[in-house]
Amino acid sequence: MAEIAALAQRLAALPPGRRLIAVAGPPAAGKSTVTAPLAAALTRAGRAAQVVPMDGFHLDNATLDARGLRARKGAPETFDVAGLLALVRAIRAGGDVPFPTFDRAADATVPNGGLFTAEIALVEGNYLLLDEAPWRALHPLWDATVMLDVPEGVLRDRLLRRWTDLGFDVDTARARAGANDLPNARRVRDGSIAADHVVANV
Repeated sequence: MAEIAALAQRLAALPPGRRLIAVAGPPAAGKSTVTAPLAAALTRAGRAAQVVPMDGFHLDNATLDARGLRARKGAPETFDVAGLLALVRAIRAGGDVPFPTFDRAADATVPNGGLFTAEIALVEGNYLLLDEAPWRALHPLWDATVMLDVPEGVLRDRLLRRWTDLGFDVDTARARAGANDLPNARRVRDGSIAADHVVANV
């Protein structure tokens, strides 16, 4: 994709040393689709890059049940933002840093599921640019920011496919997307700060 190649060229021009790039976007916007080839392109350009997903900071289901938030899993208030902030600061400080990942099929976080060892961290997640407390504490830590801009109709189709691929019937998939995912998408669209770079229609 030419747009990703052009973005990689711009990001490769960042000053040398440990750099953190936020790649934000609504649910099903294609963050993984963008960050994997972007990391590969940066690495080919001599700037070793690695993807660090925000999804490893989902609060566990027991905590969400206790707070009455299970049905809202994936909303901003269902993440361990303090833990994410600590990870971002640790990566900025240098060295190899373990990070949690998320097993979507098991609907559970995998502690220390990844190890960051590269120069450039492509931190990807829905709310990295959200202009709300406590998320805005992340903003000063980014060396560059990217937002994915995808029409809501495309997001809806992808979300339905995501839920049906996980074994839910079409009606349940539609209900999940309409009650939680799409409101979260609008919150990202309407409540995030402007990004340095915008990638459209991934």
